[in-house]
Amino acid sequence: MPAAPAAAPPHRRPRLRIAAALAASAAVLAACGGSGEGTGQVVPDAQLTVAMAFAPGAGYAIDTDDAFVLSQLGVTETLVASGADGQARPALATAWEQQPDPRTWRFELRPGVTFQNGEPLTGEAVANALDRLAGVEAPPRAIKSIGLDAAADGATAVRVTTTAPDPVLPLRLSSANTGILAPSAYASTPPAVQGTGTGPMTLTRADGIQSATLQRNDTYWGERPQLAGVTANFVPDPAARALALSAGDADIAQELPDTATLEFTGDEYTNETVAAPRTASLQLNQSRAPFSDLRVRQAVTAAIDRTALGEQALAGSAVPAAELFGPAVTWGAQEPPPPADPARARQLLAEAGFGPENPLRVELGTYANRPELPTLATAVQEMLRAAGIEANIRVGDYDAREPDLLAGDYDMYLVSRSYLLDVPDAGATLQSDYSCAGSYNINRYCSPEFDALLAPLASETDPAARQEVFRQASAKLVTDAVGVPLVHTRANGVGHQVAGYTVDPLAKTLVVPGLAKTG
Repeated sequence: MPAAPAAAPPHRRPRLRIAAALAASAAVLAACGGSGEGTGQVVPDAQLTVAMAFAPGAGYAIDTDDAFVLSQLGVTETLVASGADGQARPALATAWEQQPDPRTWRFELRPGVTFQNGEPLTGEAVANALDRLAGVEAPPRAIKSIGLDAAADGATAVRVTTTAPDPVLPLRLSSANTGILAPSAYASTPPAVQGTGTGPMTLTRADGIQSATLQRNDTYWGERPQLAGVTANFVPDPAARALALSAGDADIAQELPDTATLEFTGDEYTNETVAAPRTASLQLNQSRAPFSDLRVRQAVTAAIDRTALGEQALAGSAVPAAELFGPAVTWGAQEPPPPADPARARQLLAEAGFGPENPLRVELGTYANRPELPTLATAVQEMLRAAGIEANIRVGDYDAREPDLLAGDYDMYLVSRSYLLDVPDAGATLQSDYSCAGSYNINRYCSPEFDALLAPLASETDPAARQEVFRQASAKLVTDAVGVPLVHTRANGVGHQVAGYTVDPLAKTLVVPGLAKTG
């Protein structure tokens, strides 16, 4: 995760050719099947079909989570690239440096890049794209509330200024939401993405939430893409994605049930599971009863056997979570969670006024795109019942429910969240998900003490110091019973007769120039 060196004095601040970021372990890739390439050769100029877990829900608007679909399909690119190791790497920008004014960074652009429609990548084009993004009514989580302002610095560079110094700004600009579109894209709302990205694949047809068709960008600045085209089918049901793969209707299927991945073995399959910085958590709405009462939140925590969830409900495919951050990162909790205590849960509920004659009844919501979530919901429901809590499960579309969640109109909601997704620095998730002003604070948690813990992250560049803040913040969330981290999950994917396919734990990449069919 991000690892930034201490800032040099303004009079001799060095050029940063890779961003400062916090040191953390890279995600470990575990191959469960064969190489996927078999003994066949790469098929030149092949077509490939992907069964994707998440569909665009906002017309491919770059300021929404649809940006991750565009990024995975190879349509858009950002100024900076980053992986699960939290290191910033060149992408559309080849170098960056913090200016004498610590609120400003200068990014040098890669020469010779054109958008898919032929428009040139210039400082003005980049500044236009970033300013448009920052000016939407609800800016993306990665840049929300930082006061981002961009201006061209000649034809080959852009200066980005924030309200206050931001030690991880380059990492923010690796967020999929900050993909750079051509100036002509902004003639419509949302911005048109067909032909206006810089990536290796051009979106040629978008059939709503059903499918998308792409063709090779023959003017791509990097390695020539091996695929001539890609069809992306959006298949929300995990079992249906597995069926599409086994029937030959998909060459790659994302996020399959763990039992289904066992079906795909042999050299013709690429079957991978990635240890990802992702936690499945039970969110508890603190803005209203019953979860405005700490005792009720503590009762829910005591009722849930997190070890059983990981080892039994999910058949050992997930790690039981003691805190928000787990063993995938160096600052995460390495010890197992405390054992469940239903008796303690019942006692806390009784203190809060609930019991056999006045049972606590709540709704437990979740979504099915990630196959482990409905399974977890069912197991949690039984554990809560044993402690005297009746939870009615509601499985639905996440995008449709998100406005209610953000408005505090829910009881309990089970989500799977990568804490390095928006920005590969844990400070971004702590701010957006748990601070009083957080833009994604579904728990509706607000603690001045917690916000004070996070305050040093606004300027701290020392990796060890930032990690210590992460540890203290995670412990504070446990003390205040802010939701219940259940398990640390993993990402998987299976490819059939493909080369160059890997599972990205940050869900940013999928269709890359080296991806190919084999036969």
